[in-house]
Amino acid sequence: MSRRAVVIGAGLAGMLAAAALSTVADEVVVLDRDELPDGPEHRKGLPQGRHAHLLMAGGLAAMEDLVPGVSMRGHLLAAGAHEIPLGSGMVALTPEGWFRRWRHPGPHMLTCTRALLDWAIRVAVLANTGVEIRKGQALELTGTRERVTGLRVSTGAGEEELAADFVVDAAGRGSRAVKWLAGLGISDVREKTVDAGLVNATRLYRTPVGAARFPLTIVQANPYLGRPGRSGMMLPIEGDRWMVSLAGTRGGGEPPADPDAFLRYALDLPDPIVGRLVSGAEPLTDVHVSRSTSNHRRYLEKTRHWPERFVVLGDALATFNPAYGQGMSVAAMGAQVLARELREAGLTGAGLARRVQRTAARSVEGAWTMAVSQDVWFPGTRGGSPGLADRLVTAYTRRMIRTATGSYTAASAVWDVTSMTTGPTRLLRPSTVLATLNGPPLPPAVGAPLTKQEREILRDLDRTGT
Repeated sequence: MSRRAVVIGAGLAGMLAAAALSTVADEVVVLDRDELPDGPEHRKGLPQGRHAHLLMAGGLAAMEDLVPGVSMRGHLLAAGAHEIPLGSGMVALTPEGWFRRWRHPGPHMLTCTRALLDWAIRVAVLANTGVEIRKGQALELTGTRERVTGLRVSTGAGEEELAADFVVDAAGRGSRAVKWLAGLGISDVREKTVDAGLVNATRLYRTPVGAARFPLTIVQANPYLGRPGRSGMMLPIEGDRWMVSLAGTRGGGEPPADPDAFLRYALDLPDPIVGRLVSGAEPLTDVHVSRSTSNHRRYLEKTRHWPERFVVLGDALATFNPAYGQGMSVAAMGAQVLARELREAGLTGAGLARRVQRTAARSVEGAWTMAVSQDVWFPGTRGGSPGLADRLVTAYTRRMIRTATGSYTAASAVWDVTSMTTGPTRLLRPSTVLATLNGPPLPPAVGAPLTKQEREILRDLDRTGT
């Protein structure tokens, strides 16, 4: 008998889940309500899609394990993505000072538009599996509290019931999983939202002649000053372009959509380097603004009952403030968990769905803790405030970041956790703790750690007289 799996959502999480399912199902159908573009173009179903996205090493490693017959790293680089070594290819101002750049490159991350990333993954999955994409909208689950048997869907031809041996909800922030589960009799799903009111504003520029190798540049927000956070980032993307994303929290930190005010905002950051860079670069787009940035988590792994053959992954499970660059990697790791469990138990193995949901929650927990433990410090944050545990963790973390500005041992621990190649417990290894207690052996950097050539590029681009 033919076995069918259905995935809701053709974004990154959905296509990776479909790749995992393709190894054990005879038919894998991906449902998406959008008309999917033929190339790397923005689509309505990704409200955050025009802004900066960072694919961390841990997420890329998960992808490499998911799509048969293709190196996702090579595929993405061939499509135009850039590979950035955290240790040597990034200039970053943290709340505790400038990170140094070391000879050792450290873990790598990939930068490109979200449109390119989603398109490249979709192409790779469709070319290397039997996955099929259909246009349609999922309306509700069918089945019982014990087992999901499919979906009721709406298509151009009307409503119909689509039977399935396995269903994955990867519908993103707009997922209706909690409502659907309640319809099956599972009504004890706990949810939590922590919202710093972050607003993103992004504009694309042509990479200036001679500046193609300028490092990714970040001025991070400082959540510990008792005032709204403000940050900015310049990252290289495909097509010889720079993406410049500014971000600020509610209460006066929000970046503007007006182009002139956008530049002034960048120049008024704790360091004006991002504004100085783009003051002499050619803008290619208007400023795009988005407010879909809250941390939201559904604790599905903690429900008393869970139906067989139904899993929720990606943003449908948890969303994070995009400033921390974790969402795509967490989604890929969740799909990797699904693939691993499917290899061991098959599509219809007893208890498989619950195991996937509980195991996927582990990577969610690490990312959630990292994001929320900083967001609760911004004034006006809704849904959370720093407690005693937060204060203790923050005191240690701030000391460790301060140490990392002048200590390779501490910096490498930060890179490993940031890149999601290890969990937060990496910060508690004896060598890291000892380095943190001793403090940085090197003095603080006076300014951005640029090479002579990079300083010349910055000076040539600067139209502000700074």
